[in-house]
Amino acid sequence: MKFSRQFAAICAALCVFARLGPADEKAVNPLIAKIAGEVSKERIKAIIEKLVSFGTRNTLSDAADPVHGVGAARQWILEQLQSYNPKLQVRFDKYRVKKQGQRIFKDVDLYNVVAVLPGKTMPETQVWITGHYDSLNLGAPRTPPANTDTAAGSGPGAGAGDNPLSATQNMTPADFEKNAALPAPGACDDGSGTAAVMELARVMSQYDFDKTLVFVAFAGEEQGLIGSSLAAAKAHKENVAIEAVLNNDIIGTDISGNGRFGNTSVSVYSDETMDSPSQQLSRYAREIGERYMPSMKVNTIFMGDRLGRGGDHTPFQWEGYAAVRFSTPNEIYANQHHATDLLENMSVPYTAKVARVNGVVAASLALAPKAPVVMRAPSQTPPPGTPPNAPRRPTPMISRGKSGYDALMQWKAAGPEAGIKGYTVVIRATTSPYWEQEIYVGKVTQYLIKDVSIDDLKFGVKAIGVDGSESVVAAYLYPPRAKTEIETVQ
Repeated sequence: MKFSRQFAAICAALCVFARLGPADEKAVNPLIAKIAGEVSKERIKAIIEKLVSFGTRNTLSDAADPVHGVGAARQWILEQLQSYNPKLQVRFDKYRVKKQGQRIFKDVDLYNVVAVLPGKTMPETQVWITGHYDSLNLGAPRTPPANTDTAAGSGPGAGAGDNPLSATQNMTPADFEKNAALPAPGACDDGSGTAAVMELARVMSQYDFDKTLVFVAFAGEEQGLIGSSLAAAKAHKENVAIEAVLNNDIIGTDISGNGRFGNTSVSVYSDETMDSPSQQLSRYAREIGERYMPSMKVNTIFMGDRLGRGGDHTPFQWEGYAAVRFSTPNEIYANQHHATDLLENMSVPYTAKVARVNGVVAASLALAPKAPVVMRAPSQTPPPGTPPNAPRRPTPMISRGKSGYDALMQWKAAGPEAGIKGYTVVIRATTSPYWEQEIYVGKVTQYLIKDVSIDDLKFGVKAIGVDGSESVVAAYLYPPRAKTEIETVQ
């Protein structure tokens, strides 16, 4: 029997005895739909126009100029966020970065701009919406070194600021210093992402959420993800509970450099680790985004980013957080990091669509229960025979049950139980990118599926709120078998 038929038979059998959820599951929450509808493309356009008017937002440009450069830009962003609603706690997140490498050619003060909307019932849990406000002009395109893979790095004007394979390898600190004064409008990269963050801060600050929403405009992205790296490391050091980071970078073009057109889809990059927190977040973004915006296809891409490139979601993944990048599938490489990255060369309506996707995903997360705990913490007393230096890993709360041939799943609540209506078990084939079967099991902490092997399928659980909101899926992860050293007689 083919596996697909076997899985279909299992699903059919499950439907016979599974307790089905009420009709409000998978329904559209009117509040979240209202938030999407309040995102204004006119306001997004006005924000991008203002950002472009600063001439450059290069992190190492003149910060003392009151109307041009990075200092004027960050002050304007701060003041705009402060004007949206008194509930927003707006501040600069400041760092003194030492001169280093090619791109940071002098010691520099770096300012991330942060606006916090405190949650009501789970304020300790945060959902971040981010973009970077700094811009870059690399000057005239340069010829990559002879040993550089030009096919991978030649796209973004032969020198993308976040592309290690690009011709920036052939630039000196003096080149970057000279280019810091060049016009760098950065309308799409990343005025589009910054505008989405600011507009969502304006709209969402008018409402209350259970979890805390954090809106961030990073600096120093073009110098190597500096602002986001510092923020992520700080959050990890301070044990900040960040449930999700939705990063927006280059969400402003719907026509690519080769003429390909498309304004009904957005790419969401996560990583390449099966069932990682970032992959689970990308699946959630796809399901929620398309539920509220059926006209927009959310393309989950199980890669860290585009080939050889990076974005501000990556440092959060390094620190163990779930983070994804929203980006257009239709980039114009020739405009990136050049004076031609202008408002007239991008699509504001497309940026507004991607902002709405962000808004519904963030709002859904901020109103939903926390994902249940499905992994046991490593035992302080390892089993007999465990090598002394063997890593201690969490173990999944799943077994074959008493019979040895069933699937017995267990879990526990990660947050307040008062807001949880019940739980849904999800199942899929190991080769499927998305969960294929859902079973609402009620407010219990374990569930048994007879005659289903835990060795053939992937399993997970999500919490359902009293209003029908859904948490991200918590997947049962099987730790790899530890390598053992075998002693032999010489």
